[in-house]
Amino acid sequence: MSGQHELKLSVEGMSCASCVGRVERALKAVPGVEEARVNLASESAQVVYHDPATPQALTEALEQAGYPARRRTVTLEVESMSCASCVGRVDRALAAVPGVLDVNVNLAAETATVTYLEGQVQPADLIRAAGEIGYPAKVRQAEAAEDMGARKEAEAQALKRRLIVAAVLSLPVFLVEMGSHLIPGLHHWIDGTIGRQTSWYLQFLLTTAVLAGPGRQFYLKGWPALLRGAPDMNSLVAVGTTAAYLYSVVATFWPELLPEQSRAVYYEAAAVIVVLILLGRFLEARAKGRTGEAIRKLLSLQAPTARVLRGDDFVEVAAEEIVPGDIILVRPGDRIAVDGEVIEGRSHVDESMITGEPIPVEKAPGDAVTGGTVNGAGGFRFRATRVGADTTLAQIVKMVEEAQGAKLPIQGLVDRITLWFVPAVMGVAALTVLVWLVFGPEPALTHALVAGVAVLIIACPCAMGLATPTSIMVGTGRAAELGVLFRKGDALQALQGVQVVALDKTGTLTQGRPELTDLRLADGFERAQVLALVAAVERGSEHPIAEAIVRAAKAEGLDLPRAEGFASLTGHGVQAEVEGRRVLVGADRLMAREGIDLGDLAQVGEELAGEGRTPLYAAIDGRAAAVIAVADPLKPTSRDAIAALHRLGLEVAMITGDNRATAQAIARQVGIDHVEAEVLPEGKVAALEALRAGGQKLAFVGDGINDAPALAHADVGIAIGTGTDVAIEAADVVLMSGDLRGVVNAFEISAATMRNIRQNLFWAFAYNTALIPVAAGVLYPAFGLLLSPVLAAGAMAMSSVFVVSNALRLRRFRPSLAAVEDTGRGGLPARPAPAE
Repeated sequence: MSGQHELKLSVEGMSCASCVGRVERALKAVPGVEEARVNLASESAQVVYHDPATPQALTEALEQAGYPARRRTVTLEVESMSCASCVGRVDRALAAVPGVLDVNVNLAAETATVTYLEGQVQPADLIRAAGEIGYPAKVRQAEAAEDMGARKEAEAQALKRRLIVAAVLSLPVFLVEMGSHLIPGLHHWIDGTIGRQTSWYLQFLLTTAVLAGPGRQFYLKGWPALLRGAPDMNSLVAVGTTAAYLYSVVATFWPELLPEQSRAVYYEAAAVIVVLILLGRFLEARAKGRTGEAIRKLLSLQAPTARVLRGDDFVEVAAEEIVPGDIILVRPGDRIAVDGEVIEGRSHVDESMITGEPIPVEKAPGDAVTGGTVNGAGGFRFRATRVGADTTLAQIVKMVEEAQGAKLPIQGLVDRITLWFVPAVMGVAALTVLVWLVFGPEPALTHALVAGVAVLIIACPCAMGLATPTSIMVGTGRAAELGVLFRKGDALQALQGVQVVALDKTGTLTQGRPELTDLRLADGFERAQVLALVAAVERGSEHPIAEAIVRAAKAEGLDLPRAEGFASLTGHGVQAEVEGRRVLVGADRLMAREGIDLGDLAQVGEELAGEGRTPLYAAIDGRAAAVIAVADPLKPTSRDAIAALHRLGLEVAMITGDNRATAQAIARQVGIDHVEAEVLPEGKVAALEALRAGGQKLAFVGDGINDAPALAHADVGIAIGTGTDVAIEAADVVLMSGDLRGVVNAFEISAATMRNIRQNLFWAFAYNTALIPVAAGVLYPAFGLLLSPVLAAGAMAMSSVFVVSNALRLRRFRPSLAAVEDTGRGGLPARPAPAE
């Protein structure tokens, strides 16, 4: 036993004493739990445990029992992080707070997103944990797009000012010491005028000003980190420049302490290293500011004000002051402030920034409107239903932010390496100095200093820490512009392992609005009578096929009698009594179950199914009366999307409740490889398992409503949203429009992002691995080459700039099949707000 712990959990779903018992049993079943006390009144559980029990294991046990622990997520703005080693330390410190379940530290965004158990942890605990290891933090407040942009710009401007001061002070030092390489005879001219010793005094003064002024941030952060035994990038710069500076100070003021051949100064190395690293950070800050462009564009869709009914008049109020139930006036050209329902007036609304559909949608009383969309020429009033963080736009922003802060599995390798990278570099630098002092030619001390400082400077792991998060931020942001929302950031990587894409048929491949195409009668029945009876029964069902039958009956002007005793027979059909007659409507398996002989209607049904239509059968008073054919037309883009998935090397399957003949007919039309037909709603998970034969990874595409179990069971669940219903908890990826080409976009942006991450990681690791030996002097015996610390600083700074710039290329990603017109009408933030 390695220590006893106590944990307080806030538990959802408890309503009675039996719930309390189940929660207690679930917690006590976790190995290591000594005691579990559950309080129904406070809806909490106090758990005393020891190893191997963990907070994660306890929350998983509650989840499986159906009583999930309440969790909260907070995003902290973390200061002073400069490299991947910092990320690892912040991650470990926050994860060590009892009750913290998950930590995602993002170097590019300078944030830490922490998921913790409600009631056990407070944000103040997290802020304290980060501050104790030298990384001040604060809870991020909701910021306007302009505020976020202004903050990034201010940061870049501050770096720019320090850079200019450092460059102005360092230029004379560089010219005096290195100018003879550019201007022959300069050293002789300096020796003959002010003298070498005087020039060293001037270099000392200027370099001291550089290190104490613009460069002091490296020492204020680097030395304390080193003393804590947790060196970071600032530590490498501090040690390297301090070594060059102190060596030069000794050569300037106490030259007798050094061998005569080693009396040289390296002020220009210390000063120019600071200049080059500040230059790299300035360019990096400007580039990093652009990685969050997608979020700022999304936030810019929010209407700042709205005209709200207050008393008898409409007055302009700030959008954040709107509450559910408020009546809002929308004039022509206005941007809608919040989600709501139209109560008066008509208009057409441009919803392309939400759904990606370029055609304006007609709105009339009873229709839903979405915040961030733009009204057309008409005017209307609507009642606010969702405001603030509950609006569709706010949910989209939240999804994108969460995806941008995700830590992919590939990042785990980076974290493990960078955790030990900086200490290893310091060890290599020390070994380099020792080898040069023992085996190096004269002046050995000078060579040892140059090589040691070059190793310290060139090995800074900034590029490693930025490689993954910058690509994720830009890639998921670009995906959002294309109407693809990654609810779970690791889906970016998971999509690349998928071999099979399984599609739900209704609403995914098809329009989701079936139409009645055929009504074939058995002998002795009349069309009007049968259709009226069947429609009367189906009026009690919400199934799309039922709606199609009711629409057809109303279109023929039939009066529908009242149905009594309606019952839905899941997966089979419906039944009711109409005007004293028992009416059954459903699939052939319902008729078989009820012992009803279909006779010739069975053959008719097979023929209709062969044409891609769905046959249903009607029985009246135990006798087969008719076969009804309903067809759900394919979406016009389905065929192109499936062809594109094939080009990506993916197999495509369809899961449907239709009979096999109908399903095969549809599959032939669009080029589907595998068909799982006659699948009951609860059988979709089993159908996925059948498609997984051979251990293949599988993605499931569904509408996110009745497909939740299948979406959760698939390796990657892709939900086709409705534009307004984006909070689909079971899905990993949400498509904002019903266009199946969005699935292709998701795979392509995933591939582009992962390719970009691999490029960045290769550059970062290969760069450091290849150049450390060069900096240490491995080329000196053969070629007489020793890497200058100044060149090492320039190369290191440019490495980070390369990684961020490479990630920014994802902003120009263009899908092979544009699910939306991406030149002004498609994607979430592509359309600018209309002129007010």
